[in-house]
Amino acid sequence: MLRKIVVTVFIIVCFVLQCSVFSSLALAGIIPNLMIILTSSFGFMRGEREGLLIGFFCGLMSDIFFGGFLGFYALLLMYIGFLNGKFCKIFYPEDIKLPLALIVVSDLSYGIICYILTFMLRSRFAFSYYFTHIILPETLYTIVVTLFLYPVILKVNEKLEGYERKRAQKFV
Repeated sequence: MLRKIVVTVFIIVCFVLQCSVFSSLALAGIIPNLMIILTSSFGFMRGEREGLLIGFFCGLMSDIFFGGFLGFYALLLMYIGFLNGKFCKIFYPEDIKLPLALIVVSDLSYGIICYILTFMLRSRFAFSYYFTHIILPETLYTIVVTLFLYPVILKVNEKLEGYERKRAQKFV
């Protein structure tokens, strides 16, 4: 129950930060994607199911507030969380290279899929412009923010796992 409350608070806080604080800190109109950081992090830390669920709720928040139709971002972030969950078995908390690589790939994939499904299908074929002016800067900004946000997510997850282990031993 505690994990659900903490994850819900994380989703809400990251969404509010992304929409308010980072909107005012936008560089050339680009803001980092905290929902990708959160979805990817919990995906490879906790597994496929957790990544899928957190991706769904992060995407649902984006759909409700910014989406053209309900379910687009929810489905996209669900897949990202699920695929990041596949790396749970090779995840080591001490090593930051895998999380950074997965978040970069996730953000690039997110940007490319959004381009294909929202722009290219409407006959806007300026991929090189979109890639160099929107996708790549957002990915770089997301990585810079990841260096600060990921350790916080990792510490909270470790504390929750310690609490869950201690609570499980109490009942054994």
